[in-house]
Amino acid sequence: MSDAIHSLSLYTVLEEHVRSYPGKVALSCGDQRYTFAETLGRVDRYIDALARAGVGRGDRVLWLGQNSHRILETLIAASQLGAMLCPANWRQSKSELADLIDDLEPSIVLWQEEEVGDEIRAARALARYAGGLWLQHDGQGEDSYEHFVASGSEGGQGEREVDTRDTALIIYTAAFEGRPNGAMLSQNTILLENLVLAPTQKLSNETVFLAVGPLFHLGTLMFCLTVFHMGGTNVFVRRTDARSIAEAIHADRCTRTWLVSKTMDEIVALNRDRTLDLSSLRSIPYTEEWNRMVTVEPAETHVPGYGQTEVMGLAVLPQYGRHAIGIFGRPAPFCQMRIVDADDNDVAPGDVGEIVFRGPTVMNGYWRRPEINARRHRSGWHHTNDLGKREADGSLTFIGPKTQMIKSGVENIYPAEVEACIRRHPAVADCAIIGIPDERWIQAVKAIVVLKPGAAASPSEIIEHCRQNIASYKKPSSVEFSDSIPRLATGGADYKQLDARYGGGNYPGGGTRTS
Repeated sequence: MSDAIHSLSLYTVLEEHVRSYPGKVALSCGDQRYTFAETLGRVDRYIDALARAGVGRGDRVLWLGQNSHRILETLIAASQLGAMLCPANWRQSKSELADLIDDLEPSIVLWQEEEVGDEIRAARALARYAGGLWLQHDGQGEDSYEHFVASGSEGGQGEREVDTRDTALIIYTAAFEGRPNGAMLSQNTILLENLVLAPTQKLSNETVFLAVGPLFHLGTLMFCLTVFHMGGTNVFVRRTDARSIAEAIHADRCTRTWLVSKTMDEIVALNRDRTLDLSSLRSIPYTEEWNRMVTVEPAETHVPGYGQTEVMGLAVLPQYGRHAIGIFGRPAPFCQMRIVDADDNDVAPGDVGEIVFRGPTVMNGYWRRPEINARRHRSGWHHTNDLGKREADGSLTFIGPKTQMIKSGVENIYPAEVEACIRRHPAVADCAIIGIPDERWIQAVKAIVVLKPGAAASPSEIIEHCRQNIASYKKPSSVEFSDSIPRLATGGADYKQLDARYGGGNYPGGGTRTS
């Protein structure tokens, strides 16, 4: 067997933190706080309980809930058994959640009652797969998370042999081909990416990170995992709520988080009397009122980079490209990058092509998607479906996605998925989705719809149809009816023409579409 069995794991990181940071708080969630030692005790019992329930290598654990310290506990415990955790997007519709349950076929489902319980129960009823042990993470009694964890025995779990190349985490990506795909990420991939993010994002054992964004996105989860790896403290709020965020910063002296401008404005409004001390938080400059409440740092200290879920977050960072032509920087030390044409040949510096990666921070593939895996991992390189160019100095300029994508707030919305939903409406013959500029959200979703002869539907009916069948944030905010959808010679919708006709713009990577 490979030496990878004996290498660093999430569990052994936790073991070392118990020795290195005695008495230090590792996890804070509401009124619950656990030291590294207490967390290890809980994880040990959890591993034993999972093993007694028959969970082993290759099994899946599904999280159907909002942010919680229990997500990190579950990832550590499940990975020590060779099992995989999938934190699902709780904002999805019941039909989307049912499809995910059927795709994943989890051995354990950890679900939440507060706010999302009705939708989860409806999804469970819709799903064809009826197996798995369901445990309520925010409940009490025999079918609760805490009762399950307490049923296990403590100690001795570190002696288990684990291959850290096995998939430990499944993150479903947005439906860029009309169906979400679960990117499979190993412990090796997670831990190596942590070592990239720690120095470039200035995360250390002194960091107190507030997990505000949803943990079903790597945008938040990768920072949470890095802070854990470095021996810092992770603080969790259930969902984005200005008061909960401000109170957590005040109570736990949080130093880092990710906030959108809307939430920052709400925090300023509710804390004008300075009842809550937010001075521990380090932030880029914003408004004068915000700047007086926090500790302002230069904007360049919070510059992200380029990446995607399939490469465990950020793969190209500006910290490797100071004073470079391409503002996204250069590849991190654990991956290689090429820019290729349609035949997978390297293009010349300055020419646009597809960004491809190879290295240990690339995913193991998509869960149960052999055809897509063969296409996206051909020639041993992960094909990102994103366009970019390598500048003369070797740095990257990101152009935009090959696949059409709309950016609304922090969410990526893929027209193919919304179009597929609208086409299921009995009155619809054809449709296309574009993004139109939005002052608050970057882009809003606009649907152009062709009705069947003799059929009738109102914009509100189309929007409600989407709200019932896909996550609410994906639904169109406006609908226009047309006699036809302009098409390219290849048969695809002519999105450039649609943008020009209906006011599309603000797409990721530039103001207009690149394809």
